Amino acid sequence: MKNTSQQILIGLGSNLDAPICQINNAIDSIQTIQTTSLVKQSSFYESLPQGPQDQGNFINSVILVESALSAPSLLAQLKNIEQLQGRIKTRHWGERCIDLDILFYGQSEIQIQQPDLTIPHPQALLRDFVVIPALEIVPDWKLPDGTTLNRYRGQCLQHQLRKIQAKSP
Repeated sequence: MKNTSQQILIGLGSNLDAPICQINNAIDSIQTIQTTSLVKQSSFYESLPQGPQDQGNFINSVILVESALSAPSLLAQLKNIEQLQGRIKTRHWGERCIDLDILFYGQSEIQIQQPDLTIPHPQALLRDFVVIPALEIVPDWKLPDGTTLNRYRGQCLQHQLRKIQAKSP
């Protein structure tokens, strides 16, 4: 069966080893994935850590890509990029050189529940460092329940989000 292209939102985060460079390197690598292309990139945002507060602030961004890969295949590619960039998981929600998450795969209709992959990302709508950058690039993104992402703008946990740099592909 032939895959059709889907629009996919990917969240990127880093708080180690030159975070902006880590995110830019990951985006460059994502653009080399077969049948996958970058459509838009949000600005960079600085935020407090989601987890333990004894670590540095994170830099976050969200990108919109178009890909013919299935969600599990794309996830495997993203995990490979994390590994190539030296990601080592030391603790839950801990420091990392790069974190790549599939937030939404397609608009409205796509929901996935597998042991290592849940789409929509289960925490995406609770995090201002996901919702605000995503709204910057896809203000009318539709969720599986038919509502738009914008509905969650004021309902997120606050991480003292601060836009630090405009970025466009």
